[in-house]
Amino acid sequence: MSPPVTTDHFDADALIDAMAPLLGLAVGDEARPAVRLHLEMVARIAQQVLSFELGDDAEPAPIYVP
Repeated sequence: MSPPVTTDHFDADALIDAMAPLLGLAVGDEARPAVRLHLEMVARIAQQVLSFELGDDAEPAPIYVP
């Protein structure tokens, strides 16, 4: 059986290692802790957004009106 595509564990270091070369970024040893911290904060915020329950009748607005 194949491992799941997604997991509940967020690995910021693995994301840095995978994405930095693709984006052409060099994340030095002195910057890595700050980059890791920000990615972990964004992951926690995203989890809160993704956990928000929507009803079956919820649909996106066709036009945004502030």
